[in-house]
Amino acid sequence: MADTIKKWTESILPWLLDHGLKIVFIAVAAWLLNKILSRIIIRTVRVAIVANENMSKEGEKKREDTLIRIFNGALRIVILILAILMILQELGLKIGPLIAGAGIVGLAVGFGGQYLIRDIISGLFLILENQYRIGDSIDINGVSGLVEDISLRKTTLRDINGTVHHIPHGEIKLVSNLSKNYARVNLDIGISYNTDLDHAISVINRTGKELAEDPAFSDSIISPPQFLRVNDFADSAVILKILGDTKPLKQWEVTGEMRKRLKIAFDREGIEIPFPQRVIHENKTGINGNRT
Repeated sequence: MADTIKKWTESILPWLLDHGLKIVFIAVAAWLLNKILSRIIIRTVRVAIVANENMSKEGEKKREDTLIRIFNGALRIVILILAILMILQELGLKIGPLIAGAGIVGLAVGFGGQYLIRDIISGLFLILENQYRIGDSIDINGVSGLVEDISLRKTTLRDINGTVHHIPHGEIKLVSNLSKNYARVNLDIGISYNTDLDHAISVINRTGKELAEDPAFSDSIISPPQFLRVNDFADSAVILKILGDTKPLKQWEVTGEMRKRLKIAFDREGIEIPFPQRVIHENKTGINGNRT
C-alpha cells in the first residue's frame, strides 16, 4: 500500500500538477474566450447593422439575431477545435502527424468535400444579401415553412404540419420570402351577377376599414383591405380582388378575419356569395330533361 502511494506521489501527482493544471487552464480559458468574443460579436453586429428605410425595427432585429447566431456558432467551433488540439498535446499526443493525417484524409475525400464547400459559399451569399432571417416565413424549392435555424451549411425549416426540413444551401435554387418588410392580404371573393356592384364594393371597403380600426388587429395592419378591381367574370360569380398590407407573418390571421367579417356583412346586406348548383328539369312524362 505504501509503495502504491509512493508511486502515485512520484509519477501521477507531478503530471497532474503540471499537465493536468494546464488542461484545466486551457478548458477554462477556452470557455472565457468564447464568452468574451461572443459579447464582442453581439455588440459589433448591433452597431454595424443599420436599418434602411424599407426595413422595420423587427426586421433589423431579426437580421442582427441571425448574424449573431451564425458568427457565434462558427467561433464556438474554432475555439473548440483549438482547445482539443492543445489538450491532446498536453496528453502527450503529437498533433503534427494528426494535422498532416487530417490533410491527407481531406485530400482523399476532396471530391465529396466540394459539396460542403459549395454549401458554405452559398450560405455566405444568402446571409450577406439578407435574403431571409431566422423567424421569417419562406419557400425554398417548393418547401414552405418558418426558419428555425441558419448555419453556414444549411437552413432548417418547420412547416405548418410541424415537420422539420433541413435544406443544404448548395441545393437552393429559388427562395421566396413571405415575411420581409411587409406582407399582403390577397383575397378573391365572388358575388352574384344580380348584386349591385357599387353596394358590394362599399360593404367590402367598410368592412376592411372596421377591421383595421379594431384594437385586436390594428397593430397588425398597415393599410386596410380594400376593393382593388373586378378580377374575373366566372361561370356563376363576379370575382372581386381585395388587397391590403399587413406586418410580416400577420397576413394569414388578418385574411381569415376578413373572410369571416365579409360573410357576416354580406349576409346582413343581402349580398349573395354564389356556389355551383345543378338544376334538373323534369318533363310531364317523368323523364329528366336538361341539366345545367
